[in-house]
Amino acid sequence: MLANLKNKKKVQNAWAMYDWANSVYSLVITSTIFPVYYNSVTKGMDDSDIVSFFGFEIINTVLYSYSISFSFLIIAIISPLLSGMADSSGKKLEFMKFFAYLGSAACVGLYFFDASNIEWGIICSITASIGYAGSIVFYNAYLPEISEEKEYDLLSAKGFALGYVGSVILLVVNLLMIQMPHLFGIPDGGVAARLSFLITGLWWAGFSQIPFRILPKNPYNRKLKRELLFHGYQEIKKVFYQIREIKVMNRFLASFFFYSMGVQTTMYLAATFGDKELGLPGDQLIMTVLIIQFVAIIGSYLFAFISKKYGNKVSLVIMVLIWTGICAAAYYVYTVYEFFALAFVVGMVMGGIQSLSRSTYSKLIPRNTTDHASFFSFYDVTEKMAIVLGTFSYGVIEQLTGNMRNSALSLGIFFLVGLGFLLLVSIPKQELSQSKV
Repeated sequence: MLANLKNKKKVQNAWAMYDWANSVYSLVITSTIFPVYYNSVTKGMDDSDIVSFFGFEIINTVLYSYSISFSFLIIAIISPLLSGMADSSGKKLEFMKFFAYLGSAACVGLYFFDASNIEWGIICSITASIGYAGSIVFYNAYLPEISEEKEYDLLSAKGFALGYVGSVILLVVNLLMIQMPHLFGIPDGGVAARLSFLITGLWWAGFSQIPFRILPKNPYNRKLKRELLFHGYQEIKKVFYQIREIKVMNRFLASFFFYSMGVQTTMYLAATFGDKELGLPGDQLIMTVLIIQFVAIIGSYLFAFISKKYGNKVSLVIMVLIWTGICAAAYYVYTVYEFFALAFVVGMVMGGIQSLSRSTYSKLIPRNTTDHASFFSFYDVTEKMAIVLGTFSYGVIEQLTGNMRNSALSLGIFFLVGLGFLLLVSIPKQELSQSKV
């Protein structure tokens, strides 16, 4: 593929720009403004946390946790089949476009979400999550097609870094709109928050045009077959048997599954924790996430450098150990400054562990395969199922104990199990990337 790739650097930059396009969803919708807005509009006049969802009474934050779990369960079920169809038909870019537009349209739909239509807000947030997660499957699959193995770590880090920069720029604008709505001709902060959802959807769809125009459409010149669904199943079955034979890949995916339960749950529910357990106002919660984003840019490149010097395994082990300490520390955080300090540490390891996990897995994929979307679907399904179980267990523990601190502490167990599997992984050198040991 690389031999036929024209303007390689241009293609790589365009690929990284999809992180710039879609990361505003991760920051604005999943991490900052939407969770704060959601908690605000779902809190009753008597400060009750109980909401009615299609006639069922449930705690608002528990409903939010479960909605995240449900959305990723859906994508975990359908993405292997879709990726197999994409590989067998050469339609990877078309699938990526579909999910990106689905997610961006759902973000626009959140503009109409308020206290009178909680069901609409949850449906749109679930749809946006499905669009985001679905597009990432096909986006990640491009990494081994547009770069050499020695470029994986830095290119992956570049994508995440661009995502952090772009999302911070939009978040700062949105924060100004919410804090000083009169300067923008907006009646109040609530309307400004809903406008931020609208702008996020337009940003996502708009900047996606850069990778959509430049990424190779059908790099292996595959023909669209009428039996596309059947070939999708066949493709996934073939890749499954290959993965089953590669022990190092099995162990890495097991490790990735458990530590992702902790990482992804922290990303999705950190703002909710700060709001409910510490009573932090919205502007301080958003400032916390801004700290995480800025530090995460540094962390992505720092751990890519450590990986280059000492290897991927050492770098990942260091980060998982730090994450375990974060979970223990979260139980004892009570002040805004303690929360800011913890956010700084989270930022250092959040970007690094995401970018390095993606590039490490890329190195484990057999060099002679053309089924990159199918291989990455297993990686993404592992991550999505980790989010399903992580956010679900977080919600269950809060519901049973009535305390989010217990939920945060429990995440440390997931990191310890992930660390155990990671220590069993022998990540091969470049020239041994097809080894089955």
